[in-house]
Amino acid sequence: MSGTITRPGAADPATAHAGDLPRFIRDIPDFPKPGIVFKDITPLLADASALALAVELMVQPFRRRGIDIVAGAESRGFIFGTAAAKALSVGFVPIRKPGKLPSETRRHEYALEYGTDALEIHADALGPGNTVLLVDDVLATGGTMSACCELITGLGARLEAIAVLIELSDLGGRSKLPACPVHSVVRY
Repeated sequence: MSGTITRPGAADPATAHAGDLPRFIRDIPDFPKPGIVFKDITPLLADASALALAVELMVQPFRRRGIDIVAGAESRGFIFGTAAAKALSVGFVPIRKPGKLPSETRRHEYALEYGTDALEIHADALGPGNTVLLVDDVLATGGTMSACCELITGLGARLEAIAVLIELSDLGGRSKLPACPVHSVVRY
């Protein structure tokens, strides 16, 4: 699965586009439980050209939007969030599972189909002067992203937009998010 991304007839990886990325995303049936088809991005992460293209396509719409910080949820949001922050030349704020951050935190609990979960952010990580791009690998049912939005806006920061590599459109996650632009590179 690895190799340089090129379209037929294109020799320059810079001419690649989002349509080249799905071949680096494999389906894993019945993971983590029966009936789920997991979108595995590890082949994409292992390919330098695919990873660079994915990050560029995630941040491209936001280069001139005044973003001054990127936030991302544990754990794959850290991968794409820190890369997006570097691409935009801004800082990164982690949103983590409970008990993982060393200073005072704000917590948001949210419902899952099988119970509840929670996320935390440092209480001083963001404030009214911040314009935030929230980044993650997948938008599925929207629970995690919605919780992240609550944490960001709860600290007074302005959530400018959300960028994800993959959107699983049939799961309706976009409908659970606040009214802000949601940009997805690959949609299933």
